[in-house]
Amino acid sequence: MRGVQVAPPSGTARIALRPFAPGDGEDLYALDSLPEVMRYIGDGSVATDRAACEAAIPAIMRRYVDHPGTGSWHASRRDDGRFVGWVSLKHAGDSPDIEIGYRLMPHAWGRGIATELARAMARRGFDELGLERIIGVTHPDNLASQRVLLKVGMRDEGWGRYYDADLRLFAIRRGDWRGGA
Repeated sequence: MRGVQVAPPSGTARIALRPFAPGDGEDLYALDSLPEVMRYIGDGSVATDRAACEAAIPAIMRRYVDHPGTGSWHASRRDDGRFVGWVSLKHAGDSPDIEIGYRLMPHAWGRGIATELARAMARRGFDELGLERIIGVTHPDNLASQRVLLKVGMRDEGWGRYYDADLRLFAIRRGDWRGGA
C-alpha cells in the first residue's frame, strides 16, 4: 500500500481527528508529562523534555506515508477545540498485528471518549482498510482500558508479548465486528 493515498479518519460526533503536524509536540508533552497518564505506559516514565516530544512528530508523520491508512491522530473536541489526546490504528510495535491505541488527557476520562475513538478505529480498520483482525493490548492492571476494548467488541485472548512486555491481549475479527454496538 506504500504511496497509496488514504483519507485520514473523520473522527466522531464529539471528537475531531487530524494527522499530527509540526508544532504538535507541545500537546504531546502536555499529555505525556502527566504521571497519571503514563502510569501504565512502558515503565511509567513521564516526558521531561518538550524538545523530545516535538522531535517525535516527524516519525509519527512518516507513518502516514509508509503505512497508508494507519497511524496516530491528534484528537480534539469539536465544540471547543480542546486537545483530548490521540488515537491510533497501527502496527503493535514490531509485530504484524494492527492495534487500536489511545492516550487521553485526564479531563477526557470517564466520558466515553476512549470507547468512541476505539470504535471509530475499528470501523476504519474493517470497513475502510479491509483488515481481518484488530487487537488491543494493555498493561495487566489497566482495567479501564480493558473495559474499553471489551465495549468495542474485542475478546480477551489472555496474554501477548508486545513492546518487549507481557500484556493483556484483546482481539476482534472482521466476522465478529458489528459496528462496536
